[in-house]
Order: sequence, then structure tokens, then C-alpha cells
Amino acid sequence: MTKANGKNERIKRAYCDYLREANGRDEATIDRILASIARFEASTQSRDFKRFHREQAVSFKRKLSEALNPRTGERLSKSTVLATVRDLRAFFLWLAREPGFRSHIDYGDADYFSLSDKDVAVARARRERDVPTVEQCQRALAAMPADTVLARRDRALFALTLVTAARISALASFRLGHINVAQGFVDQDARTVRTKAAKTFRTYFMPVDDTARSIVAQWVDELTTEHLWGPADPLFPKTQMGLDADRGFVPIGIARQAWASGDRARDIIQGAFVSVGLPKFHPHSIRHALIRYAMALDLSPEEMKAWSQNLGHTDVLTTFLSYGQVSTYRQGELIQAGSLFPRGRDRVDDRALLEALAARLNGGGVNPVGGGRGSVDL
Repeated sequence: MTKANGKNERIKRAYCDYLREANGRDEATIDRILASIARFEASTQSRDFKRFHREQAVSFKRKLSEALNPRTGERLSKSTVLATVRDLRAFFLWLAREPGFRSHIDYGDADYFSLSDKDVAVARARRERDVPTVEQCQRALAAMPADTVLARRDRALFALTLVTAARISALASFRLGHINVAQGFVDQDARTVRTKAAKTFRTYFMPVDDTARSIVAQWVDELTTEHLWGPADPLFPKTQMGLDADRGFVPIGIARQAWASGDRARDIIQGAFVSVGLPKFHPHSIRHALIRYAMALDLSPEEMKAWSQNLGHTDVLTTFLSYGQVSTYRQGELIQAGSLFPRGRDRVDDRALLEALAARLNGGGVNPVGGGRGSVDL
């Protein structure tokens, strides 16, 4: 293991303060950037940043292209490589203007942390996601057990995901006070819910599964009437551990604490799919499933805007550009059936939406991957 360089550690700490206080980056983003810098330091044996030379950047990119993902054993994806070198370019551009580094690092040297146009195109390519259908979600939910309080918690988690498409971090941080079963909505309040980009919005239960809504209502009733929990208590509490007869730790119920992260919630949802012989769908894929479901309903622009807002999107174009991709199979069906634009159908209502979409695309500012002017929020 390479020994840490004290000087490098001090300047990295200053960079973290800059990212946090001047750029408003969250801790997860900062951790990712630090990991990118750590990769570079490992390739230089923690050489002082003041001794940076463009050849180090060239050598690092070569090593990065050959590095293996420790989890899969395969080469790092182009998107991972691109994100890493971009983190390093930004870091060295910042260093180049800091006192004590200006005479050692040129702005132009940071540009050597870049990939070829071909590699960037590969990294940015949009590939079809593995997305379940609403029917597959319903099948997984129907097979989930409900014989224990922990099983009912897990089932309610899946059910709420199906009718709200809430992000996994939000699901893990919901409190009882955020949900209104009678009126059918959940408030994603960024003051207490871990929403993306700290957005605050209301999500109404989507009309996709009455059974799922009933399961959520039963769970909320159980927490409030049997456990006597209140609005400040977690909607999906963590597991309480206890000792069995052999003095070993075993799950014994629910604790009055929320999950610290969405890891456990992610495992629950993926496990529900696997248990019925389906692929290990990621929870985020349910968001895509519900958008595809909505597109098949042939909604009006206003209705589609409401569906988009329900997901927390400020712009309906985000829904189309980031989630509204037609599956390859469905693409073939539509084209071969000649039903993309049926004759005689009045499409006047869609004109404003299509013109806005064309303007965004022709303006050159849309970057579906994220980052830069005109990028969309996923």
C-alpha cells in the first residue's frame, strides 16, 4: 500500500472545502472525486502534486484503461474512466490557480486528462436498460410474504415504490408524517427526505396497482395503531436485532430508527424480483417502467406533464429524454405496424411539446448523460 503524502493530504482537504462551500457539492460527490484522486496518487506512488507533469496524466490514462473492476473482474467501463479523468482535470485546474502551485502546474497540463473523441462517444452512448414491465412488478409484489412484521415492511416498501417510483434514498428516509394514505400522496420534503438535488415535491400514488395501494395503507395502519408510532417515526424502519437461545444475533422485529442509507431497501426490491425468477432489476428501473406505462396510455401533454412532475422532474422534456426511450422490441413493433403516425389522428395538441423538444435538441445544449449546459436531471 502506498504511503500517504502529507502535503497532498492537506491540499486535498482544502479542495474538499472548496467543493463543499464554494461549489455546493454533496458528500457523496466529494467522496467520488476523492476516489478519483486516490487512483491517480496510486499510479504515481503519492508523488507531490507540485511535481505533476503531463506525462503522469498520459501514463495514468493508459493504466486506467487496463484497470479491472474489483467487483466484476472486467475492464473499467468507459463511462467510469471518463468520470475519473474529468474529476482529475477539474482538480488540477483548481491547483493551477492556488498559491504555491501556480509556478509548478500549467492550465494546459490539466487538459491531458481527457479521452479521445471516440472513447467519449462510447462512454456517452445510451444503451437500452433492463426494465421490468408493470405486470412483472405486480408478480414480484404478489409473491412477497407477509407473515412477520419484517416481511410486511419489505412488502410495503416494494408496494410504495411501485405506486410512487420514489428514489431509493428517499424511500429509506421517509417518515410516517410524509405519507397521506387517505388522499393518496407522499410529500418528498427535502428538509427531512434525501431527495435528489434537495428538491421538494409531492408525489401522488400512480394508478397502476390498487393492491399496492392497499398494502401501503395496511402498513401505515399497523405502524400507527399497533406500534403507536407517530409522524416523526420512520416509514420503513431498520431491523431490530436480538439474541437467540444460542446467544447469536437474530432479527426480532423493527427498531424505531430509519435506515442510514438505501442499501437495505435496494436489496429488498432486487430480491423480490429474483425470488420469482425475474432478473435482478435495480429499483431505479421501476421509474423507467412507469414512464413506459404512461407513454402507452397516449396521454395528453397536460397529463404527461402531471406524470412528469410526479417523478420530481421540473421539465417534461427530462421525462422524454432520460426515461422515455422506446424499447428496441417496441420500436420494431411500432414501425412494422406502421402505427407511429396513424392517418387522420389529430395531433395538434402535441405540437407545442414537439416544437419545444426540437428547439432543445437543435440548440446543441442537451446532454442526456448529465453535466454541462442544458443537461437534464435524471
